[in-house]
Amino acid sequence: MTLLLAGDIGGTKTILRLVESSDSSALNTLYEQSYRSGDFPDLVPMVQQFLAAAKSSTPEKACFAIAGPVVKNTAKLTNLVWFLDTERLAQELGILSIILINDFAAVGYGIFGLTKQDLLTLQAGKHQPEAPMAVIGAGTGLGQGFLIKQGNQYQVFPSEGGHADFAPRNELEFQLLKYLLDKHDIQRVSAERVVSGLGITSIYQFLRDRKIATESPEIAQIVRNWEQEAGQQEKTVDPGAAIGSAALAKSDRISEQTIQLFVEAYGAEAGNLALKLLPHGGLYIAGGIAPKILPLMQDGSFMLNFTQKGRMRSILEEIPVHIILDQQVGLIGAALCASRL
Repeated sequence: MTLLLAGDIGGTKTILRLVESSDSSALNTLYEQSYRSGDFPDLVPMVQQFLAAAKSSTPEKACFAIAGPVVKNTAKLTNLVWFLDTERLAQELGILSIILINDFAAVGYGIFGLTKQDLLTLQAGKHQPEAPMAVIGAGTGLGQGFLIKQGNQYQVFPSEGGHADFAPRNELEFQLLKYLLDKHDIQRVSAERVVSGLGITSIYQFLRDRKIATESPEIAQIVRNWEQEAGQQEKTVDPGAAIGSAALAKSDRISEQTIQLFVEAYGAEAGNLALKLLPHGGLYIAGGIAPKILPLMQDGSFMLNFTQKGRMRSILEEIPVHIILDQQVGLIGAALCASRL
């Protein structure tokens, strides 16, 4: 048996999991704990506190998934003063092998630890076992990644594709593009600025300011409270979640229109990724938003915009598309990555 440590490290929250790996590649979770990242000056004291609470010996291997780029085995978190370096971490923690990976690379690894119950299939397509796979996920941002078969295993590659340009396709989306350019006084709009939790709020503001629909007092107040907290790292309200819930309940017309536009843009961007990679091994939708609005992801609008690529429609109709329901897929992936070290 090999003792492994897996971590999913974010600017707000970090989850650590102690895992036992057997020769059969089975992973058995021994202990798990969640921490407020800002309560610690560095990852080392957090891990030390975690291992003490778990009453565990020092793991042999560790993998930490980071919400941000990893460069030459180092990572700097956006909303923390932490600077992580694998050599320093290994020395201070006494762990023989440590690797840092991008959080969406962790999602890529995590796919192989999921069961059928962890997936909801939007399109069965025609699965090709040796073909590339793709991952896309809207949450705080818009993550993208891909997997390529090399020998008997898949190699996982992160990407910054969410920062590619947002491509409007109709009059309303062109208006949204101009609105965002003017509002933020910027030269370009990324896909992430539309297809993300922040994007949901931006779409709502656009529809509200253009008076395309009437606001409900409840959602209007939530959005105003969020706007008043501009510049604060920690918000007390989450307008994206409130807008999504109102859209599901059909209790607020502008929220319904917001999520409709969001899902259409999400499907279109997933289709763009699929065109570039041809992931006949499957395109997997991760992130925290899709599972929360499942009925709206399943109503046909997402897949219509996914496949609406002119002459390429028939190709996209053959790509399997799945929503990942397990929100800890990144932690699963970190454990699987650690087991490969």
